[in-house]
Amino acid sequence: MSRYRRATVPGASYFFTVVSFRRRPVLTDERVRAALRAAILITRKTHPFAIDAWVLLPDHLHCIWTLPEGDADFGVRWNLIKRLTSSALPPDLVPSQRSSS
Repeated sequence: MSRYRRATVPGASYFFTVVSFRRRPVLTDERVRAALRAAILITRKTHPFAIDAWVLLPDHLHCIWTLPEGDADFGVRWNLIKRLTSSALPPDLVPSQRSSS
């Protein structure tokens, strides 16, 4: 298993790049964008964060978040967003194979 070196500074701003499974251009599909938007709203209710910037491209996204003071757990937020987005998608948009990471 990979051992990533990640910064964990409470209340800091973080830059992320997230790529779709096998770089499929699914982010052009309105159903995916709607599911992603809903997942972000739900996640922010229980695990708040500020969105400083967001760029959505066909097969990946870039964003900058600022976490609340005393909080450095961006991983739980991404876990929720990814899980909620995937679970809201119709079967034709859910990959048949899951990545191992």
